[in-house]
Amino acid sequence: MQFRQKALSKLQSPEELELPVRFARPQGRLVLAVTALVVAAACFWAFTGTVTDRLSAPGVLTHAQGRYLLQSPVAGQVTQVLVTEGARVAAGAPLVVVRTAQGDRPVRAVAAGRLTALLARTGAVVTTGADIATVERVTDPHDPLMAVLYVQGGDTASLRVGAPVDVGVRSAARSTNGTLRGRIASVGGAPQTPAQIAAFLGDDRLAAEFTREGAPVAVLVSLERPSATDGPPGAAASGTPVTGAVHLSAHRPVDWLLP
Repeated sequence: MQFRQKALSKLQSPEELELPVRFARPQGRLVLAVTALVVAAACFWAFTGTVTDRLSAPGVLTHAQGRYLLQSPVAGQVTQVLVTEGARVAAGAPLVVVRTAQGDRPVRAVAAGRLTALLARTGAVVTTGADIATVERVTDPHDPLMAVLYVQGGDTASLRVGAPVDVGVRSAARSTNGTLRGRIASVGGAPQTPAQIAAFLGDDRLAAEFTREGAPVAVLVSLERPSATDGPPGAAASGTPVTGAVHLSAHRPVDWLLP
């Protein structure tokens, strides 16, 4: 009760009626100004800035014609290996010689290209249909590498020819020249089976990896010549696994709020 009487007397006293009223401290005005500045900047960016959606997909570096897996048409023992890995071979050129009950039989290249992997060794016993070599279909050694991305069918509707693509080389750190630039050259018309992918890449393992989540569509990406700052390491070659990030259509942030 004593406290209440002191409070009432304090209010009735005219001693402080002429003192100015402090509406806000300087610190409060500073916070208000900063908040207003941030809101204004956000509104400006929402109407003038752009945001680009991206679609990520796995793939591999290769030449446009792909590879093929050469298999032995006969059963027997390999007695001679006539070529070395990396060598260029002509169509019909013998790669290995297999000794059969009917005599020595050469296993020949189906099409011209570069021998990327030799799977048969001298003395090895092979069966009919056994893997002998992987040959890359390339007629000109200066043919540029391309990237083939395998995109799930439901995601291809938003892809367009000419869209920019960032191709990251898996074997390289992105901070040390691990990204290539490119643009979509073509989009496949139908999903591909594991057999179709294996026939193009000459690799059953990659075909199984790319079809793990369903039948994908092949997207061919032409690569730009790398500069001194954004090319992949020298180890990046045909057959190198990559991950592609396709730039989709750009839109303003305010479009998310407008109907």
